[in-house]
Amino acid sequence: MHPVLPRLALPRLALPRLALPRRALPRRALPRRAPACALICALLTAALLAPARPAAAEPLRQEASFDLVMLGLTAGNLTFAGVEEEGSYAVTGTLASGGILAFIRKVRYDAEARGRVQDGRYIPRSYSEKADTGKRQSEAEMTYDDGVPRVMKYAPPRGKREWDVDPATQAGTVDILTALYATLQDVAPGQECNRETAMFDGRRASRLTLGAPTAGEDGSVTCPGAYRRVAGFSPEDMAERTEFPFTLTYAPGPDGRMRVIEVAMETLYGRARLVRQ
Repeated sequence: MHPVLPRLALPRLALPRLALPRRALPRRALPRRAPACALICALLTAALLAPARPAAAEPLRQEASFDLVMLGLTAGNLTFAGVEEEGSYAVTGTLASGGILAFIRKVRYDAEARGRVQDGRYIPRSYSEKADTGKRQSEAEMTYDDGVPRVMKYAPPRGKREWDVDPATQAGTVDILTALYATLQDVAPGQECNRETAMFDGRRASRLTLGAPTAGEDGSVTCPGAYRRVAGFSPEDMAERTEFPFTLTYAPGPDGRMRVIEVAMETLYGRARLVRQ
């Protein structure tokens, strides 16, 4: 302020409270709306900056049907259907006589297995089967406790035999259907063959082995394999034969994955083939 006019420029009492009343001050103009605006802005910011939630993975479904061919004639049919979702799997399978064999003897095997998938390994939780050989009908049910099978049902019952296998010694084994599914399912190129699977069906222990792959000029891949009887078989069965070699052939599928198109094997009745339909 100029020193000569200390009180003449604008008296202190001229407009002290009339220029802008206290209740009209900007900082108090919207005392209730400011928090609401801040809340809306915070929610909008959170919604815009929040990471997008990944879409749930589609279930992996696989199914296949094979003709069982013996002596050049269709003798039966093998089918399976499996689904994998959120670390679990479920598979059903059927083996039934067909063609000329169906006129001689009707054979049927139906099974279901469930479990989890961990690091590419199938770990069963439950397994059930119904079998009809044309001469005898049977049923079996197993559950698994930390990978150890427990036989819940095996009918018709029979007396204990000296070559029986204690299920408690079969930790880490899988049921027959899980082994079949793991062996015959479609795989990514380069994942064929080189696999070993220990199996237990409630009474007998066996092993399935796939060796190193051989690539063909037509894009196919062939694996040598073998099925081996390990324990639980009668002395007569073990003396008759313990190893059954086979050959697994893959070919590229429509989706680029490799699928089994044929299994050529030796059986007690001669050579046989599973040919994909």
